[in-house]
Amino acid sequence: MKTILIIGLGRFGRHVARRLHEIGHQIMAVDNKEERVEAAMPYVTNALVGDGTRHDFIASLGVRDYDLCIVAIGDNFQSSLETTSLLKELGAKKVVARASRDVHAKFLLRNGADDVVYPEKQVAEWTAERYSSDLLFDYFSMGDGYAVMEIEIPSTWVGKKISDLDLRKRYNINILATKRDSKINMQISPDLELTGKETLLVLGKDDEIQKCLNA
Repeated sequence: MKTILIIGLGRFGRHVARRLHEIGHQIMAVDNKEERVEAAMPYVTNALVGDGTRHDFIASLGVRDYDLCIVAIGDNFQSSLETTSLLKELGAKKVVARASRDVHAKFLLRNGADDVVYPEKQVAEWTAERYSSDLLFDYFSMGDGYAVMEIEIPSTWVGKKISDLDLRKRYNINILATKRDSKINMQISPDLELTGKETLLVLGKDDEIQKCLNA
């Protein structure tokens, strides 16, 4: 369990808080609007109304004591930048900030953010990959052009063994697991015969996986 400080309780911040609450982390939440703080109360350990750009207010939170600080301010980049800088200045262990533009991400990283999330861009890329092929069920970017994808087995693969496909040699793709009825099997052997009732979890370059699916 981690102790996490979230500053900014708009839609993005509330979604983050809700999920962290479900996982079991302790959350302190802050926003400058009382109605947003009240809306987030079911998902947080504690919450305060306050201005994240004020040095005295941020200092009063004891940011050094949190395992993670998330700046989820999405409607005011200047406030996001100032809050991020203050957190790092006051000794925050790790600061993750939300960006809404590429240039914002660069400035945030230069001014104290250890990492940046760019929801609109990340979801757009996921949507483009996910729906670019009828055989692709899910997509998770690993960075540097690599991804883990859940794919439907093409009809031409049904009845064949893993070794017959030779995906690693032909496309530099690794099969990580099979999935059937929501159950994942990671015991993959070259002699495993594909029935068409399972999906595959594969790791490889985005373009190579797409090439493989469209072959």
